[in-house]
Amino acid sequence: MRTVVAAFLCLLSLPTGAREQPKAKPKWVLAWSDEFNAPPGTPVDSQKWTTETGGNGWGNNELEYYTTSTRNARQEHGSLVIEAIREPHTGADGVQRSYTSARLKTQGKFSQAYGRFEARIKMPYGKGIWPAFWMLGDDVESLGWPRCGEIDIVENLGSEPSIAHGTIHGPGYSGDRGIGSPFTLPGGQRLSDKFHVFAVEWEPEEIRFYVDDNLYVTRRPADLPAGTHWVYDHPFFILLNLAVGGNWPGNPDNTTKFPQKMLVDYVRVYRRP
Repeated sequence: MRTVVAAFLCLLSLPTGAREQPKAKPKWVLAWSDEFNAPPGTPVDSQKWTTETGGNGWGNNELEYYTTSTRNARQEHGSLVIEAIREPHTGADGVQRSYTSARLKTQGKFSQAYGRFEARIKMPYGKGIWPAFWMLGDDVESLGWPRCGEIDIVENLGSEPSIAHGTIHGPGYSGDRGIGSPFTLPGGQRLSDKFHVFAVEWEPEEIRFYVDDNLYVTRRPADLPAGTHWVYDHPFFILLNLAVGGNWPGNPDNTTKFPQKMLVDYVRVYRRP
């Protein structure tokens, strides 16, 4: 009984709202993480992330210009804030856009084949708002897309506030032919109401998609169209971005409020022992 009471008192001594620190999950070992705990206003860690720039539509007719400004991506109160702002912007390349936002990647800094990749995210909302946590094969520069492979751990269309989409793209099954499945929160909950954990567990010849540890779809080579290939057998790097407009979500309208914030509590990657 004394041991039980001591353990209970120890729990009571923890600060209210203290955040759980990264720890090994059953069958997984933590390999890489970013907890975004720097002082408010600090840029993302340049040893872990590259901040991409540009406003060329990114192959999807998107409307934003991605910048390196801390107005669009910064650490704040234990989270990464990616903020989409409605404002006129002209890039160094002369491209003019009416929105700014941020797109981050670990390319050249971290990549891994297989494991559990997860992030705890509070989504933005509104028509034309398109946040994503995803991965690309690290041979994208040599092979190009979609031969390198793409794993969309989660995408959300702001006009579908309860639905998370998980998708794989490869040669012969990319773009609007990507192989995807939705997960809908129960009871009319919205992904913007609170933080949720989005993850994939990636093994040779299998990728499992989760929302809050709810497994909602598993992808295997047998799911691919005839004559196409499973390209998920080499390291992938991580991306986080908040797009505005595009072919899939459509463009913002007069109901869309700005600014919009995608909050990322952490990104963690695990591997098998």
